[in-house]
Amino acid sequence: MPGTFVFTVGIAFLIIIFVMLFFTFIPVGLWITAYFSGVKIGISTLIGMRLRRVVPSRIVNPLIKATKAGLSIGVDKLEAHYLAGGNVNTLVDALIAAQRANIPLEFERAAAIDLAGRNVLEAVQVSVNPKVIETPQISAVAKDGIEVIVKARVTVRANIERLVGGAGEETIIARVGEGIVTTVGSSEAHTDVLENPDSISQTVLDKGLDSGTAYEILSIDIADVDVGRNIGAKLQTDQADADKRIAQAKAEERRAMAVAREQEMIAEVQAMKAKVVEAEAQVPFALAEALKKGNIGFMDYYNMKNILADTEMRDSISKMAKDDKSEE
Repeated sequence: MPGTFVFTVGIAFLIIIFVMLFFTFIPVGLWITAYFSGVKIGISTLIGMRLRRVVPSRIVNPLIKATKAGLSIGVDKLEAHYLAGGNVNTLVDALIAAQRANIPLEFERAAAIDLAGRNVLEAVQVSVNPKVIETPQISAVAKDGIEVIVKARVTVRANIERLVGGAGEETIIARVGEGIVTTVGSSEAHTDVLENPDSISQTVLDKGLDSGTAYEILSIDIADVDVGRNIGAKLQTDQADADKRIAQAKAEERRAMAVAREQEMIAEVQAMKAKVVEAEAQVPFALAEALKKGNIGFMDYYNMKNILADTEMRDSISKMAKDDKSEE
């Protein structure tokens, strides 16, 4: 009797485990929900999803939503999109929103947009409700050298046909900035821009900046225009400073060359003085040699000494006279 009881309990335990595994592997509750929601999907299909490592709820719940919205989408398409890495729920929401807004959007195109990394639901919403992109402060310089700082707001609408392969918001901002710089740069004076900021919007719009992008530009509004620095005057000041430094460098070079030349001349004079001193040192020897050989007599020597003494006396008197005049 105890053995029969244990056997019965074991069988019941195995049955409970089997039932739990059955309902875990086979989503019967999800199948019932789909059945009563008007979505015809077989148990075998749900089992196949499990075997393909697809979460059935990720497919069935969006399918129920699509069916209730009146869309006819095959289970295979949703499962293939899920296996490709797409967001099935967002895809179905985008298709429903496009249907409500009378926007022609096929499943294949919506799937391609989603797989391209773009938010297809947001794209549909922006297509219905245009989006405002605010540019950063863009600096440009007019022909008179005055800097003008412009800030713009660009109203865009998503272009469903160009969402795949089309450029994004960064390209729109870059192109608008380029158009602003070109327009301000071609203005004769910065006051022209301040008086008529709409000219910037019109010029930029005429360039067709939305070409090749995922958006259609509806309008460009200038939010703010400020006057910046006087770039022209600053450039002239910088140029004058540069010219001044160049002139100073050249003057310093000429001064260094003059100092070097002066030093060379002093060295030459000192060399000449050394030669004179050396020559004067040879005079006594020459006189002694001349006296010895009889080329000059003693009277000639004394006459020469008298002449030198007379010359020194005259120089001394002349110097004294000059000193007296300077004291007066």
